[in-house]
Amino acid sequence: MSNDSGHSKINRRELLAAAGLPVAAALAPSALLAQERRTPRSNTPKRIRIGIIGAGGIVNTVHAPGLRKMPGVEIVAVANRSLESSQRSAKELNIPRAYADWQQLLAADGIDAVLIGTWPYTHREMTLAALDSGRHVLCQARMANDSAEARDMLAASKRHSSLVCQLVPTSQSYRIDRAIQGLLANGGIGEVLSVEAQMLQRGFANFSGELDWRHDARYSGINVLNAGGTYETMMRWLGPGNHVVGKTRIQIPKRRDEKGAERAASIPDHVEVLYELGNGAPVHMRFSETTGLSRGNDIWIHGSEGTIRIDNEQNIFVGHRGDKELVPHPNPPEAQAKHRVEEEFINAIRGLEPVTMNTFEIGVQYMEWTEAIARSARTGTAVTLPLTA
Repeated sequence: MSNDSGHSKINRRELLAAAGLPVAAALAPSALLAQERRTPRSNTPKRIRIGIIGAGGIVNTVHAPGLRKMPGVEIVAVANRSLESSQRSAKELNIPRAYADWQQLLAADGIDAVLIGTWPYTHREMTLAALDSGRHVLCQARMANDSAEARDMLAASKRHSSLVCQLVPTSQSYRIDRAIQGLLANGGIGEVLSVEAQMLQRGFANFSGELDWRHDARYSGINVLNAGGTYETMMRWLGPGNHVVGKTRIQIPKRRDEKGAERAASIPDHVEVLYELGNGAPVHMRFSETTGLSRGNDIWIHGSEGTIRIDNEQNIFVGHRGDKELVPHPNPPEAQAKHRVEEEFINAIRGLEPVTMNTFEIGVQYMEWTEAIARSARTGTAVTLPLTA
């Protein structure tokens, strides 16, 4: 997710990536195959003109270069929080037009699609306006402030069914997805009995740390740590869950803003979650920024006939009934899926392939799950999915 260059810089460190995915044929790797698909293009591909709203770090280093690799794609406009910021981005990225705000960009002619690279609190308003203006939408994760906003975005995408809507995946488990799905398919470890997943930062709590946007509900809504991205991964491996129980805590109650002033953090930095898979198997997840010297990311999938472990570096280990220990599982580079969000978006606009990673429907699922954690932590009761408004 990206902030525009004109806004005061809040530390945007990336949380450690999650690893984990769904079982079974449902788990047929269609999304991952689509991720790697290279659909033949015509010699004269349709010209597509992109406007960027919020040109920050990830947009500049990943999405803009990815879009420019596609034949016939032009980035023609940019809008940040101010005209000065937009002009700076336009110069840095060699974009011909700069606008003072996103409304001006959407009112302009000659733009076919928009890339929304802002924080979650703006995604609903910008997406609805972009669709109403007739533009295709590629939106950064997380999808929205909360599940109600996410459902509004999904409803708008259905009203504008001729336009392509896509979310950038929050999960970064591409390179192991196929291997894990292959291990789970056809009962490779038997019936899944339980899952343990921890997504932990390995440093000690920083009680004088900077106020990141992820700690501020004004900008991030109910999104907490990398919980949504981990669930996105788990849905691909193990399918959606239900009966969510969450417990959250703000371990570092105050952090320093960009001016050095202490401000209250409003989003938890430590989360415990229990939920159930479709077969009733329990999943225990733990997320934290305050777990010094922990093992970092670590996922265990226990089956009736075998166990899978994914370590902090996304190495895979497997053992079966009768084995004495887990052994490394091969995951050759040629078998791994790669990042191709921008290619899939452009191909979808051109009618060459459907969006699979990620649809707005997937976004609503991970937003509802994230909100279920917040509701459960607030009420002390289990929350059933899908949510009722």
